[in-house]
Amino acid sequence: MKYFNPIEQYLDKPSIEFNKADLIKFFFKTEKKMVNLLYIGDDSKIKTLTFIITSKDYLDTILTHGERIDGSSIFESVKASSSDLYIIPIFKTAFVSPFAEIPTVSFFCRIFESDGLPFKNSIVNTLIKAKNQLKEKTGYDFRALGELEYYVISEDIPYYPMPEQKGYHTSTPFAKWANLRKEAMILIAESGGKIKYGHTEVGTFYYENKYYEQHEIEFLPTDPEETAFQLMKAKWILRNLSEKYNVLISYAPKIAVGKAGSGLHFHFQLIKDGEDVMIKDLKLSDVAKKMIAGVLDISKALSAFGNRIPISYLRLVPHQEAPTNICWGDRNRSVLIRVPLGWTIENNMSNIANQIPEEKYQAPANKQTIEIRSADNSANIFMMLAGLMIGTYRGLTDDKALEKAEAYYSGENVFNTEHNFDQLPASCVEAAEALEAQRHIFEENNIFSKKMIDLTIEKLKSFNDKGLSEMLYGNKNKEAMRELVDNYIYCG
Repeated sequence: MKYFNPIEQYLDKPSIEFNKADLIKFFFKTEKKMVNLLYIGDDSKIKTLTFIITSKDYLDTILTHGERIDGSSIFESVKASSSDLYIIPIFKTAFVSPFAEIPTVSFFCRIFESDGLPFKNSIVNTLIKAKNQLKEKTGYDFRALGELEYYVISEDIPYYPMPEQKGYHTSTPFAKWANLRKEAMILIAESGGKIKYGHTEVGTFYYENKYYEQHEIEFLPTDPEETAFQLMKAKWILRNLSEKYNVLISYAPKIAVGKAGSGLHFHFQLIKDGEDVMIKDLKLSDVAKKMIAGVLDISKALSAFGNRIPISYLRLVPHQEAPTNICWGDRNRSVLIRVPLGWTIENNMSNIANQIPEEKYQAPANKQTIEIRSADNSANIFMMLAGLMIGTYRGLTDDKALEKAEAYYSGENVFNTEHNFDQLPASCVEAAEALEAQRHIFEENNIFSKKMIDLTIEKLKSFNDKGLSEMLYGNKNKEAMRELVDNYIYCG
């Protein structure tokens, strides 16, 4: 099978090549009945507008002209006195809705203002502007992937118990909810998602007759717009499946003190002329080091996009495999940016493993990424990816980036050694202050609108959570911790 997505299968072309005639043909030849237009609101959740399609002309109209929405009901930046916005479907995002009882094709949309120009406070448009700036001014294409971590919360399951906090890559029958994850992976792939793999994660524990089991689905590097949409879609699919399995899926960054939190790590890379430029002569390239330095320079402010609720900062504490120090390193899970193990060796491991005669070996192309480990599922994915591209652009255009990269480097476990690295914010309020101090970087060239930054700062400061993490951990106040977690159990 060449494609997982049934629309790609039918048309025998990748989604990037979909056009309006293709989609009309598919819709009627496969006897679909409805169309969903999906878009992302201020709350980073999917909104849906549903159409019953009665003719080809009507479908043509929807695909061409989209529809009006009441922007003031969705976006804080839109006033009721001038609230109408357009949503226009993005053809390449088309997928067959996996949960619709009536055969339905869904599209993610871009948002436009009354003058027909992209909505300046749209997170999708912000991401696209950041991507275009990087490409036009440096010649590099940005690729990214997300590692989606989550807990499955169910009634206690007494048989084949899994040891607490020892769940990494556990197989059935000790892993209880692998089938839910596998079904989600199939549905995500059929909906256009590009998945690398899935597995159980470290987190597993029992609490008040409930069983908590952590899983991860990791994606392949794609265009950042596709990265964001497929993560949104994956969360939506998992939540819909949770009803079928009678469990709760939670993306909360922290569920219990001393238990593994759930992050949303992003891997990213630069491509030029179709080739990964992260490695040169089997070592990390200067381009990659500049990229790292640029992102670390604005990493405090990035917390405003990647860690957006108070319990985000219960995860970002020392000795929890979550970063607190602004530094980077090779294969080092205590740092903020990790350079994962790559395929830069010269021997053929497959030949050795299979005890076969030596064959000529060529390292795989486009495999090397770098990983930022701070973000969690409270993140505004589009804003976070836009911020990473802005940081990348800064690094590539900074004459001192290589010196900075050297100063930011750590080859040790930073939690067990003395160092002078700066610290990430420890609360929403501190993240807001960091964004306020560097807002000019994000507003440059109108990538982020002033209003978007204002509203982000205002929201983060409203939590008034400075010192909350220390208070809860220091006093081990389980009741307060439980109440806080319950408030955000459905976040993301």
